[in-house]
Amino acid sequence: MNRILPVLALALLFSCQNTAQSKKEQEAVINAIPIEVPIENGKAKAYFASGCFWCVEAIYESVIGVEESISGYSGGYTKNPTYEASNTGRTGHAEAVEIIYDPNVVSFETLVDVYFASQNVTQVNGQGNDRGSQYRSILFYQNEAQKQIILEKKAALAKKINATIAAEVYPFQKFWVAEDYHQDYEKRNPNHPYIQNVSIPRLNRFKANFPKQFLKESH
Repeated sequence: MNRILPVLALALLFSCQNTAQSKKEQEAVINAIPIEVPIENGKAKAYFASGCFWCVEAIYESVIGVEESISGYSGGYTKNPTYEASNTGRTGHAEAVEIIYDPNVVSFETLVDVYFASQNVTQVNGQGNDRGSQYRSILFYQNEAQKQIILEKKAALAKKINATIAAEVYPFQKFWVAEDYHQDYEKRNPNHPYIQNVSIPRLNRFKANFPKQFLKESH
């Protein structure tokens, strides 16, 4: 027993140090200077985290002006995150999407509206049964103009529903593309139980309530 106590004390010490280090690294991400992604071939990019990226990818691809939605990880402090590592909640990353869009067709403001209209805005650290920091809601801004758009829409929504909006607001730093099998998951796996019972119902709820002039006939 006397030998066990020092080992336990040492383990607790390292555990506390790791937690403190993680918090320090996460704070550095939150307080960083945003990185702006340049427009390329007339297409801009925006980044959002809103629960499982399988769901969010399909939602954004239903919006006119969105060329592609790519699943990945963002908002954390580790390099080269994987699905397995992200799911531990210890990388700081959330499942996120990279939205490639034509800013002449759809505005960043509309993409933020899509974001808030397609989720449970009051749920902390998750959406539905997908729970944990890796499923938390985050809007990423690349410049001060985008930050103000996000903050104003978030504040207006909080006032409208008289509730706290769970989504965090981060300066964009880097997007890590997820493994190939996660890409276009809904399209490639239409009969998967998760897609049938979670992704498609979430997409349909969004489409039923969002202004039709912004939505494609199919995606």
